[in-house]
Amino acid sequence: MLNQKAAEIVSTEVKHSGWSTFLMATLRLPDGTIVTRAIEDHGNAVAVLPYDPARRTAILVQQLRAPALYAAQHPHFLEAVAGRIDDGEDAESCARREAAEEAGLELRALERVARAWAMPGVSTEQMDLFLGEYSAADRVGAGGGVAGEHENIEVIELPLSRLAAMADAGELHDMKLLLLLQTLRLRRSELFSF
Repeated sequence: MLNQKAAEIVSTEVKHSGWSTFLMATLRLPDGTIVTRAIEDHGNAVAVLPYDPARRTAILVQQLRAPALYAAQHPHFLEAVAGRIDDGEDAESCARREAAEEAGLELRALERVARAWAMPGVSTEQMDLFLGEYSAADRVGAGGGVAGEHENIEVIELPLSRLAAMADAGELHDMKLLLLLQTLRLRRSELFSF
């Protein structure tokens, strides 16, 4: 690790508190300079790429994303199953819950990939990333999200070979999905060769 002098938080001010908390932090840099930085805090999350090794498929989700609509008029794209970890819940339990809620799946073995910062420049969120095996028999529900949350999630099953081709062509836009797919390609390359 680089030898960095410590910065310190002098104060924080909550600007909004709801599903996310938005704060302005006043920091003292190692040289004594005082700066302000925005912080978004909504807790930690998980993402999982469910894949069927026998049929060489993966389950993805697609739903309206207001920030993507606002920033790029691109409100829908393929994503890995993901969600926020509830208070008192561990990451693996959350991954299984989200797979059931969003994709109607009971996952078999979960393989941890990493815990990574989602956007360390603005958010406190750390995300636990998993690969999760399933079979056709493990599709026990329709998915679509929790009733009453207006998620309107579409569940999509695609061949792994098609996903790999989409990644190589720059057609996947969810960073979680890209990282998980490329990890699966490295760890289980036989699923992508014919």
